[in-house]
Amino acid sequence: MSYPEPRYLGEHGEINAVFRPSDTEPELTSPSGNRTHYLATHASTGGEFGLYRVDMGPKSPGPRTHFHRSISESFFVLSGEVGLYNGERWITGRQGDFLYVPVGGLHAFRNDSDDPTSMLLLFAPGAPREEYFEKVAEMAQRGGQEFTDFLVRHDSFFVDEEGGPGTS
Repeated sequence: MSYPEPRYLGEHGEINAVFRPSDTEPELTSPSGNRTHYLATHASTGGEFGLYRVDMGPKSPGPRTHFHRSISESFFVLSGEVGLYNGERWITGRQGDFLYVPVGGLHAFRNDSDDPTSMLLLFAPGAPREEYFEKVAEMAQRGGQEFTDFLVRHDSFFVDEEGGPGTS
């Protein structure tokens, strides 16, 4: 195993770290009260990865079963219980649990509990997921080809219960 080729070729390092205080307001709050914090975006990491904190209220549905063709997605549960679909079955993720979904892996998540939950979502490489988070509910309501095109543009391919292609 070897490290990737160097990308920084300077001799003395740079001052370029980015700090985000824990009390920073979330960038997105949905009508249901779910909050998404943009910790590290495609833009801020130069496309290396995207890291988001998702705080879900009690009984919050998440996305149906889907997969991505160009990005992996990882889940790290910070608090509460999160229902995580690993492609075969639903499992309950609790504080400290981690699920890695490689490119093409079927997955979904939701909060079935009566308590709030919080988790980290990591996308690699870092796709520009912010527009997806901000507009998916609106686009789903519009439906039709516009919604289908939106999903494809955001590398989100939903499947029906038997694993075949779905529309939302």
